[in-house]
Amino acid sequence: MALFRVGRAAASVALVAALVVLAGCTAATDARPPSPSRPAVPSASAEPAPPGPTGPTGPATVIAEGLDAPWSIAFHDGTALISERDTARILELGGDGAVREVAVIDGVAPRGEGGLLGIAAHEGRLYVYSTGEDGNRVQRFEIRGAPGALALGPAETLIDGIPSAGIHNGGRIAFGPDGMLYATTGDAGDTGNAQDLDSVAGKILRLRPDGGIPEDNPFPGSPVFSYGHRNAQGIAWSADGTMYASEFGQNTWDELNVIEAGGNYGWPEVEGIAGRDGFIDPVQQWTPSDASPSGIAVTGGAIYIANLRGERLRQVPVADPSTATEHLVGEHGRLRDVVPAPDGSLWILTNNTDGRGDPREGDDRLLRLPLG
Repeated sequence: MALFRVGRAAASVALVAALVVLAGCTAATDARPPSPSRPAVPSASAEPAPPGPTGPTGPATVIAEGLDAPWSIAFHDGTALISERDTARILELGGDGAVREVAVIDGVAPRGEGGLLGIAAHEGRLYVYSTGEDGNRVQRFEIRGAPGALALGPAETLIDGIPSAGIHNGGRIAFGPDGMLYATTGDAGDTGNAQDLDSVAGKILRLRPDGGIPEDNPFPGSPVFSYGHRNAQGIAWSADGTMYASEFGQNTWDELNVIEAGGNYGWPEVEGIAGRDGFIDPVQQWTPSDASPSGIAVTGGAIYIANLRGERLRQVPVADPSTATEHLVGEHGRLRDVVPAPDGSLWILTNNTDGRGDPREGDDRLLRLPLG
C-alpha cells in the first residue's frame, strides 16, 4: 500500500490516473512488477555537446567557511543558496564570501543522515527535500526579495510520506531538461522497499513542478521513474539529455548509473555490475573506501562526482563513462556536493562536520575549482 501523499495541486491528477489504472485491472494474481508504459524520455537537443572545459586548471580556493554540515548548493539568479543538514538553515552567499541566514525550514527533524538535504531553484521558487517527524518530503517556497536580503514565502508541500530513517534517505533534487522535478529516495534501511513499486523508497521520482504526476511517467499514476536503488545521492544530465545518478552501495560496490525510465537497478538483488537479466548495470563502479559518491555535475563533456569517504572529486568523460580521473584526493576531506557555477568553475561543498569526518579549522567550506 502506497503511503506517500502528493500535494493538493496534484491530488486530482493522481486520483484520475489511479482510476484509469484500476479500470484496466483484472483478477489475475501475477505478482510480478508491472511493465512500464510509455517510458518518459527527457527532451533535449540532439546536437553534439559544444566544446567546453577539459578539466581543472588550478587548485581549489575557499569561497566561504564555517559552514555546519552543508548539503546542497543551488543558484537563484546568480546568487548561491546553501542548505545545512542539521541546522535546517538556508544560507545566502554574498559577493564578499559572507553568508547570511535566509530561513530555517520548519518541521525538519534531523537524525543521522536525515535533515535538510537537497535544494533546487526553479522559476523563482526554491524546492527543498527534508526529513520531518513522519518521513521525508519535498516542499517549495517562493523566493522573495533581492540579493543580500532574500527571504522565503510559505511552504507548499508537493509530496510527503516518503519513508525516512537514520540512514539511506536519498535527498538529491534537480530539474531535468524536460522541466520536470526529479528526486532521489533511499531505501530507509529496509532493503525490500527498493523493489516494491508501491513504495516510493529506493527510487528516483519524477514530478511536475507543482507536484503533479506526469502523464508520461513509466508507471501510470505513480511518481516512480526508476527503482532498485539503495541510496542515490546525485543526479545530473549531459547535453544530449542522458541522465546520470551516483549511488551508495553497501560493502562491495558504489555505482555510476545511466538512468532509464522504468529501469530496475537491482538493489538488493544485485550490487554493482552483475550481468543479470532484468537489471541495469552501472557504467562504472568503485569500492566504497574510494568513493561513497554524493552530488554530481555534468559540464564540458565530463561528469564530476563528489565523494565522501573517498575524499576526492572524480571526473568521468561522457564519451567513455567507464574511465575516470581523480582530483583533490585527500586535500579537503569529505566532499558532499559539486555544481557548475555561473562563472564556468565548479563549486564544491566539504562535509567534515557531519559526524563522520575529521573537521579541520574552518570546516566546513565552499570551494571553487577553476576549469579550462
